[in-house]
Amino acid sequence: MDLIAEQDGQRLDVFLAERAGMTRSAVQRLLEQGLVTCGGRPVRKNAKTASGAVYRLTLPEAQPVALVAQAIPLDVVYEDADVLVINKPKGMVVHPAAGHADGTLVNALLHYCGDSLSGINGEKRPGIVHRIDRDTTGLLIVAKNDFAHQALSEQLKDHTLRRTYECIVRGGFSEDSGTVDAPIGRHPVDRKKMAVTEKNSRPAVTHWEVIARYGQYTHLCCRLETGRTHQIRVHMAYIRHPIAGDPVYGIGKPELGLTSQCLHARELTFLHPRTGEAVTVCCPLPEEFEHALKLLRKA
Repeated sequence: MDLIAEQDGQRLDVFLAERAGMTRSAVQRLLEQGLVTCGGRPVRKNAKTASGAVYRLTLPEAQPVALVAQAIPLDVVYEDADVLVINKPKGMVVHPAAGHADGTLVNALLHYCGDSLSGINGEKRPGIVHRIDRDTTGLLIVAKNDFAHQALSEQLKDHTLRRTYECIVRGGFSEDSGTVDAPIGRHPVDRKKMAVTEKNSRPAVTHWEVIARYGQYTHLCCRLETGRTHQIRVHMAYIRHPIAGDPVYGIGKPELGLTSQCLHARELTFLHPRTGEAVTVCCPLPEEFEHALKLLRKA
């Protein structure tokens, strides 16, 4: 895979990760193994890009992952030979991590997909193109092969993969729609949280539109232009309209019968990697979200 840098001085691992649709840790492993070259020579791990330079990535043969395939039920909303769209339930973690060694979406997909897996990061595993939080519900797209993974990752970067969410937030809005354009990075004090900050941050843009007003609460539609960790939750809290039920960025006490943030990935639109045709997939609001809306309508 050859990638051409368009500017000087960008961190090479960041550039390669964004352009190749890989994680930075995966790119760093390739750099350590001498599998990233420029002009035929291996590139240093801490190198910066040079405008016009061609960087060649040699991806190792995909190896079976040391993860257990588990027969966990999946709500499959769309599927073909290249793409899978899942309606993820509340409480399901996407990737195995500390404290969540199994029972994740990846474990379920390893069982469901069988041999049809992406090996884009040097491991045979479902190609998770983007993530949603454990307690955020709704649509998540999965690439079933490397071709689809690269194409969808590029769409994520150039915003042709559109993600639309619905949420209930605290407070009322005088306007019917708006945009939050504020960079997001790690919280300067609590490293488990994200925050709007200028330090070590990345651009983040969220477009919002009012669906319905309920006095002290508002039902919103939010469209992501970028995809930062906790983006909608952080942006809504930043404009003083935290998402109802959010245990991290919200008011810190139960409301509307919610057990966590009332945030649902309602719709996905993408260009099919094989045909180029636009595909739009939708899913209904979960029961807990609908129950909260019923309480607001009664009030």
